[in-house]
Amino acid sequence: MTESANGLILRMRPLTETSLVVHWLTPNFGRIATIAKGARRLKSPFLGRLDLFYEGNFSFSRSRHSDLHTLREVVLHEMHSAIRNDILKLSQAAYITALTEQATETETPLPAIFELLRGFVDCLCSQKPAAQLVLAFELKLLRELGLDPDLQKTNLTAGAKQIVLALLKDGWPACLRLKLTRAQTAELGQFLHGFLIFHLGKLSKGRALALTVDF
Repeated sequence: MTESANGLILRMRPLTETSLVVHWLTPNFGRIATIAKGARRLKSPFLGRLDLFYEGNFSFSRSRHSDLHTLREVVLHEMHSAIRNDILKLSQAAYITALTEQATETETPLPAIFELLRGFVDCLCSQKPAAQLVLAFELKLLRELGLDPDLQKTNLTAGAKQIVLALLKDGWPACLRLKLTRAQTAELGQFLHGFLIFHLGKLSKGRALALTVDF
């Protein structure tokens, strides 16, 4: 049976000389992996429709024997080209997608986290990359996972606590309007680094670069 979904491409890798494995984040199926057979051929129907952070509707046939399903068709909606044309934006998007993969399970509905990632990617495409965008995503993701920190039990300064509340409350454009000092960015970055490692384990090495784009 063929099923369909809306999704964002998180990761791709070659499977054979002609095929790709494409990892998607979807609202209804969560993270799923598909095989795009023949996608590396010059005359493939997938040509120009598969790349990192592409968003669109796709159909797939479920495998009975593995978690790799067969990709049938892709209708592309958004390419998010601005990310791939800016190394700083790419570094932030790469870290955030790695974090999303680490924090979620495969084939589990994730509508809120899908919307969170899509909002982050859309904002990153249209705005200058900033450290608080990454911090905001980390905080919002923790909240969706039910792991948001109890600020009263932290050693954060009063100013940092107010920033946390603002980042959790505000939408993406408002988060970018916040003016964080280098010291505040470092304080929140170090706090969330330890908090995320405690709850999720080792983090991607790309986090450090993602948080230094302003400096």
